[in-house]
Formats: sequence, C-alpha cells, structure tokens
Amino acid sequence: MNTTVAAGAGSAVIRIHPADDVVIARRQLLGGTHVESEGITVSGLIPPGHKIAVRAIAAGAPVRRYNQIIGTATQDIAPGQHVHTHNLAFSSFERAHEVGSGVSPTQYVDPPATFMGIVRDDGRVATRNYIGVLTSVNCSATAARAIADRFRRDIHPEMLADYPHVDGVVALTHGAGCATDSEGEDLLVLRRTLGGYARHANFAAVLVVGLGCETNQIQGLMAQEGLAEGARLQAFSIQDTGGTAKTVARGVEIIHGLLKQANRVTRVPVPASHITVGLQCGGSDGYSGISANPALGAAVDRLVRHGGSAVLSETPEIYGGEHLLTRRAVSPEVAEKLLKRIRWWEAYTARNHMSMDNNPSAGNKAGGLTTILEKSLGAIAKSGTTNLVDVVEFAERVKEKGLTYMDTPGYDPVSATGQVAGGANLICFTTGRGSAYGCAPSPSLKLSTNTALWLKQQDDIDIDCGGIIDGGDTIDTVGERIFRLMLATASGQKTKSEIHGYGQNEFVPWQLGAVM
Repeated sequence: MNTTVAAGAGSAVIRIHPADDVVIARRQLLGGTHVESEGITVSGLIPPGHKIAVRAIAAGAPVRRYNQIIGTATQDIAPGQHVHTHNLAFSSFERAHEVGSGVSPTQYVDPPATFMGIVRDDGRVATRNYIGVLTSVNCSATAARAIADRFRRDIHPEMLADYPHVDGVVALTHGAGCATDSEGEDLLVLRRTLGGYARHANFAAVLVVGLGCETNQIQGLMAQEGLAEGARLQAFSIQDTGGTAKTVARGVEIIHGLLKQANRVTRVPVPASHITVGLQCGGSDGYSGISANPALGAAVDRLVRHGGSAVLSETPEIYGGEHLLTRRAVSPEVAEKLLKRIRWWEAYTARNHMSMDNNPSAGNKAGGLTTILEKSLGAIAKSGTTNLVDVVEFAERVKEKGLTYMDTPGYDPVSATGQVAGGANLICFTTGRGSAYGCAPSPSLKLSTNTALWLKQQDDIDIDCGGIIDGGDTIDTVGERIFRLMLATASGQKTKSEIHGYGQNEFVPWQLGAVM
C-alpha cells in the first residue's frame, strides 16, 4: 500500500487515494467550513486527524480509506459529516490475497552505506556495548536489580569510570519463570526470549541469576537454547549462593571481572547490512498512516536496498490488512506462515473470550482511528514496499536479510522484547499521541506523526514527521532523514530514551498460558 498525500499544503484536509470515501482533517475544523478541494461543507466539529465524508454513504455500505475497506457505515452519512465510532464499525469480509503479486526484485545499493559498529569475536556486529543481568524467574529480580544498580552511572559513577566503552550494566527482570507448565508453550517461549537476549550482540557479557527451585531451571534454559557458561555467560542461583546479600556480592564481583574485557572494543566502519531494525507503533493517531509510518517505510526500503533487515510485528494490529503482506510474500509458504499466525490469534482470542476487533485503544480513537481495519492499514505502512522474505514466531531468530514478519502481541513492550530477542539491534517507534519508551540493549528511536506532539514532547521524540502533514516535507525526504538517523544511532549517537535511562523496565516477555 503506497500512501500519497494528494492535497496541497494550503488545504484543510488530506486525501490519501482518489477512491476514498473520507479525507483527513489537517487541523480542527468548525462546522460551516468549506473544503474547496473536495466541494464539501463541514457539518459539526471535526478534530485534527479525524475523518470527514466526501460523499453520501448509505447505512450498511463499506467505507474506504487508503482505497481499502476500514469498516461499514452503521447509519446514513452525508458529505461533510464526521466519520468515527458513532457511525462506522468493524466488519468482516473476504480479502483477495493474490500471493506474490507485489513481489519485485530488490535494487541493491553498491557500495552500501556504512555505520560505526562494534565487531564481536564471532563476527556479529553490535550497535551498543552492555553487560546484562538476566533472571530465570521473578523471585531473583530484586537481587539482579541490586547487582546492576551498583553500576549505575547516576548513582555510582566511580564504578564505570575506567570503562568508557561500556554503555552500562542493565538488569532485565520479568514476572514469570514459575507456576507454569514445565512442558508447555509458555515456558518454551520464555526460554527462547531469554536465550535471544543472552546471545544478543549488544551484550558484551551476560550474567543469569536464578532462585534455585523455580520451574525455569537455569540448566533447562541452557539446554533448550544451546547455551554454555564461559567467558561471556555466567550463571548461579540465590539458594546455592546462600541468600540475597551473598548473591549481590557475588554478582558484583563477577561483573567487575567482565568489565575489563567488555571495555576492549573499538567502533569500526561496517556495512548497513548489519542493522536489523524492529518496527513499532504505539499511541497511534489518524496521522500515523499518513506521515510517520509511511516515512519509516521509506527508510526501511532504503535499509533493505543497502542490505539490511527489518522486522514488522504486532499481529493484532495488522489484522484485516494481512492481504497486503501476502501479496509481498516471496513464496506461498511464507504467505501461509503468516495466515497460520492470523488463525492462531483468532483461536487465542476466542478461547480467552475476546475478539480481534477489540482495538483501537481509547487513545487511538481520540486521535481519529475508528476500527482495527483502519489502524492495521496504517500500521503496515511501516514496512515500506519491500518483499516479505520470512515469517517467524515470537522471539525466534531473524535469519533472512530483508523484511521479516515476527508474530507478537500489539502491546509494544512485549512486541519489542520479542524483536530484540530475535536479533533487532535498533528499534524505530512511531507515535501520534506520545510515547516515553526505551529498550535495552537496543537503542529505540521515536518518531512523531505530527508537529504539535513534537513541540509538546521533544524530551522523548527523536524526529518529527509532521512536516508531511503540514505540506513542507515529503514521505521520501523524511524517509531519508530517518535512514540517516538509523545509521547515526547505530554508530553510537544516543537516543532520547537512552538519555533518560529507559530500557530496563520495558523488558516484558510474552506470557501466553495459565499461571498455576
């Protein structure tokens, strides 16, 4: 789906596609406002980012935005009227998948762009250089945090004073690891997530701390994930060590021993093919699918042409737009893997007495999004136009270059946790309502959909895409800006969330099953 802003900068509205039944308000519009470009007069107050009907729509008729169906009119709608939750609802319909019809050869750039990366001994490339403290279970979270806190630069600056090339020591704790099926999917996914973090290139070394009696035994984690203790991975439990105080002391001692080696890194020029970016959107609004998301998609297209990789996720938030992705699937097998995950989600929500159309959120609706179909179509724009080369499950390793789809929930911390476990060494996060999010050990860039948000929340936003809405920028020029910021961030430039210290609390593995 290509997004084109058709109206000029002086217009009060944005038309995305000639066949659309609605246009989007650039600013708040009062009743009686005449929209010359559409030949309509506004009826009632229209908030910024919200939809206005451009033609009469009968009750029961489909409503189109992006030249795609976003729902069904629940009552007759006249030209100029506000189109939102009071007169538009989710509707199910058959979608034409046309598998592979949108596949095209990738035009690679030679030579590719470069960034200043950290090359590990095994050839993997990092964008950051952390030491991580992971936990097997919630019961060891306090001890793990105490260990990492001893190395906080804002509290104990002397602890890392001799190690300027170490970005920090972070504890990534969670609320799971016990009271679950010892042979079930929930434990398998938790271990896969922890294993992905333990192997992540952005960690110079990792310490795993357990309690001792939990379901998620450290040796079981190691066996499932093919991990082994050594110079960059150490593990022990509170019960074996003799209590919390001794555990913290031992953990601090181990990290002291890891710091010297971790500090022996130098950033060198490496190809952009070593970047894997996880794509996120949160706090979306009516502008998301017009500005920040397609601009990020343009940056993804550039990254793929330079040999890099991107990971699109959040299955409940591509629901209803999956046909746009299967058209880009490089094979019927890849398309079927995606559709299989859609069917899994339909069954998952049904058995939990939910439905796939329970989105958008209250904030999304306030920003102008009405149905999950509308939200999904805008969210998919983050992936650009490149081919879909693979589909993986939550926290599975991303193996292919290009665009991979990872099955995750729509809840951003959980989704990004899966992407990082899969190997993402950078996150790009678009927002229209505002977000304060970070992700360790991978830096997270936040992109605002509108300039009003940028002006209000510059503390948390790294780049403003609102010029696309205002008419002063194009999707392509902002996409180039985002791509250049990706390279700079991968080279070590700090993001707003890193400056604020975000990243530890945002580690949230997906809990799928019953807590016993």
